[in-house]
Amino acid sequence: MTTIRTEFPHKIREIEDLRIPMPDGVTLSARVWLPEDAEAQPVPAVLEYIPYRKRDGTLPRDELMHPYVAGHGYACVRVDIRGNGDSEGLMLDEYSQQEMDDALSVIGWLAAQPWCSGAVGMMGKSWGGFNCLQAAFNGHPALKAVLSVCSTSDRFADDIHFKGGCLLGENLGWGAVMLSFSSRPADPALRPDWRADWLNRLAAQPFLAPVWARHQARDAYWKHGSICENWARMTIPVLNIGGWADNYLNTLGAVMKNHPGLGQGLMGPWVHQYPHTAVPGPQIGFLQEAIRWWDCWLKGIPNGVADGPRYRAYMLHSQPVSAAPAHRAGHWVVEPDWPRSDRASLETHDLSALAGRQVCTPQHLGLHAGEYFPMGMNAELPGDQCGEDAMSVCLDLDAPGDLLGRPRLTLTLACDQPFAHLIARLCDVAPDGSSTRITHGMLNLRHRDSMEHPSPVPVGEDVTVTLDLDETGYRLAPGHKLRLALSTTYWPYLWPSAKAATLTLRAGQLTLPRHAGSTGDEWQPALPETAAPWAHRVIRPGHSTRRIAQDLISGHWELIVEEDTGDTENLSHGLISGETLREVWRIHPDDPLSATVEVTYDQRLSRGEWSVRTRAVSSLESGPDHLHHAARLEAWEGENLALTREFHDNTPRDHV
Repeated sequence: MTTIRTEFPHKIREIEDLRIPMPDGVTLSARVWLPEDAEAQPVPAVLEYIPYRKRDGTLPRDELMHPYVAGHGYACVRVDIRGNGDSEGLMLDEYSQQEMDDALSVIGWLAAQPWCSGAVGMMGKSWGGFNCLQAAFNGHPALKAVLSVCSTSDRFADDIHFKGGCLLGENLGWGAVMLSFSSRPADPALRPDWRADWLNRLAAQPFLAPVWARHQARDAYWKHGSICENWARMTIPVLNIGGWADNYLNTLGAVMKNHPGLGQGLMGPWVHQYPHTAVPGPQIGFLQEAIRWWDCWLKGIPNGVADGPRYRAYMLHSQPVSAAPAHRAGHWVVEPDWPRSDRASLETHDLSALAGRQVCTPQHLGLHAGEYFPMGMNAELPGDQCGEDAMSVCLDLDAPGDLLGRPRLTLTLACDQPFAHLIARLCDVAPDGSSTRITHGMLNLRHRDSMEHPSPVPVGEDVTVTLDLDETGYRLAPGHKLRLALSTTYWPYLWPSAKAATLTLRAGQLTLPRHAGSTGDEWQPALPETAAPWAHRVIRPGHSTRRIAQDLISGHWELIVEEDTGDTENLSHGLISGETLREVWRIHPDDPLSATVEVTYDQRLSRGEWSVRTRAVSSLESGPDHLHHAARLEAWEGENLALTREFHDNTPRDHV
């Protein structure tokens, strides 16, 4: 149960549009909540800096969070990254040097304001979580601590583009998102020059999916913005928060292991959302946790945070499988000095029973893998894996008990192609045969020795590969089996190789990260609290569908995702906004080159007689030597077509 607070220790005022100047003359738009008496009694500033449009995009969540924190004695500053929302300038890629430099300029500007005490913190989720870590890495004297939710320390290993050297299907999906999201104009109520600025944005708008797909090894492009390149630069306190239902799972372990200063982790059962609103439950009092963090590091209040536990994790328990669970059974575990712990051990299982087995799975295996970024309750989590297991090579182990950490799989195998994927899933198999995915991992075998220097797989020769699966915290119930499932395909989570490969298994072992001694909750988080929700009127309700279909004539399988937010009016300033998405992922079980995807996004903005809309259609098809990327961007002002742009790119398949 969430409690809505309307009374706080400090009365607050809001600045709707504060312009922050950058050194090159561009101004960024900020929305600010701060105590009424901040000029007389300066307070620390807390910055959230993202491209997702404070005027309409993240406004519903902003109004739950930032007034709450401001009411406890902070200036909360929500800034649109240049080229987005109501800010000036252009954004040509994610995590650019310009974006990072702007963040430091904003921090310096905030620290110098008369209402700021000179201490600044950063918080953010996803993109915002990334730039928190990057700002900590780049450093500014005024930046004292960051709070990063659902982010990564390594842009090649653990972002939305590649995983284990495998090209993710969401590389195209994310390119489609950004082509659509960044096509929207500033609000004319704040920017009289909105139209000229919009046309300039549209003319410069990149289609980034092929840009990312061209970097098929861990080169300088991915090292830029990856804090793991030099942990010694991470000198300020970092609180990382993640969710087992998200796919940014490994950041917490990496930061806690390598942060030379103070890196703490909090992992819950959640999807890719802030943990006071995220599903599945239980939700926690995230904003209370944030205020305790800021009170310690921005105000110097000795509240125990600095000496708090290194890691708090919600250990999931076996329960009936669901792709949209409202709640996950489990308990909270506290580890003071993780990854060092006298309750942690490694347990190794011999996999000689797999010797001689061949792995060559149908191309449509993976349709029940769920979304890379699940956001809510629309069947976005992994469903029952029993059908996927039936197409995989599996070994069941009698291994009840608790897991906390990263399982490791080592296999000796031979491959009949110079390119292949290896995908491993660990599943909880109930007595009724249903299968819940606990964790997974994947490896492009060209990257078996190096992510920076991939090389062809020696055909027919035995090679030994090591695959670290994602972090997990899970209690397997007595009577349940732990299943290792191996495949060479995982559609549409992974883009398939150009040719189907067969792996012949020789030997191997599975190492499990065991955890012992926890019997019940070792931490009792506060219940969630927020500020009042935004004032709005639903003009047209939204709807969502997600379905898997097979064409019985052609044999092709499709995953079809439709998300329509409807249309909603902001009653504070009258802006009406809405968005519609349709994704179609299509493949034939016998043909990896049949893989195609088309993503269509429609964006709508209006107020009175003013209206704009954009449509972005992005697609990807496979060829034996190239990936064929295409996109079309259309923009309308009223009923008049303002601009049309087309993008085409044949991306060489060097290592994918």
